[in-house]
Amino acid sequence: MLFDSSTRSELARSFGVTLVVILTIMLTSTLIRTLGQAAGGNVAPQDVVLLMGYATIAHLATMLILSLFVAVVLTLGRIYRESEMTIWFASGVPLSRFMRPVLRMAWPVLLAVVVLELLVWPWGNQNSAELRDRYQKRGDLSRVAPGQFQTSRDGSRVFFIERDGDDAATGRNVFILANQHERESVTTSARGRLEMEGDDRLLVLDHGQRNETQLKTGEKSLARFQQYKVMTDTQVLANANQLPPKAMPTLELLRAPTPKNQGELAWRLGLILGGVNMTLLGIGLSASNPRRASNWNLLFALLAFIVYFNLINLSQSWVGNGRASLPRALIAVHGSALCLALAVIWLRDNANRFCLRRRLTGAPA
Repeated sequence: MLFDSSTRSELARSFGVTLVVILTIMLTSTLIRTLGQAAGGNVAPQDVVLLMGYATIAHLATMLILSLFVAVVLTLGRIYRESEMTIWFASGVPLSRFMRPVLRMAWPVLLAVVVLELLVWPWGNQNSAELRDRYQKRGDLSRVAPGQFQTSRDGSRVFFIERDGDDAATGRNVFILANQHERESVTTSARGRLEMEGDDRLLVLDHGQRNETQLKTGEKSLARFQQYKVMTDTQVLANANQLPPKAMPTLELLRAPTPKNQGELAWRLGLILGGVNMTLLGIGLSASNPRRASNWNLLFALLAFIVYFNLINLSQSWVGNGRASLPRALIAVHGSALCLALAVIWLRDNANRFCLRRRLTGAPA
């Protein structure tokens, strides 16, 4: 039918353009954030592109839902503004009739959202966590290039170390500037090496001295040592198998129904259900007055998307904190959203019938 094919083709074009724009914005912001993390020493510079790819894939489901929602609002909004919708209403085609071509165009996108949320989302988060963990478990000496300064992750210490041969755990001519508890200290040593003590990494210095200054009183002290231990990282040997819930496969979340795991399930299932609800809600929110050349309906629709997205996050927090069960949270948030979307479409249809009836009977406006 011409009605279905024309609506689907226009929706597909609008969806493609919107997705390209949103994807470009997402890639730009992800690049800036990842480069900042690399500059701060949290990730390896050579892993920037890989981390960008994982982050983009992990958030692709959200971008698909937003692109689909905006495409529905823009396409149907254009039909309203150019008075095509009035012709369809006069021909006996209600607004609810648009649900069929919209859902027929949207089902491949919604199917991709299901796959991305249940399979790709944990896979991307797991690989990103492994890359960050692998880099953080490297010794400070192995992360410092010869003759360059390295700042600790908390920013309280600055290291300067020269490599000693090919051994990444040993260095010479060590310089450490520390500023903690209103005390500034400068420690120098001829040699230094990394050692493990329990789950902590220590930098052991040999044959050096330490100058310490009290910042409040200005009191200074000098101490020489044969051996001195400095904490560089804590709990660096944490079990890598203890992944956060967002990096766990969906089947493992179902097998271990802890509150945190249930909260993660609330997020994944909520985003899938939210994709369906936002598609239906976009049909009702696309209505606009052809006499007004404005995009208030789009702004209002984007506000509704932001509110709904925050409700999904809120439901995850409720379930994760044990305040609500998973079924109750899903029904409360997404069941209400589905009822709201259907109610808006029903109200639009009845308002359109009422307006057409008044025009046909010649009743005064």
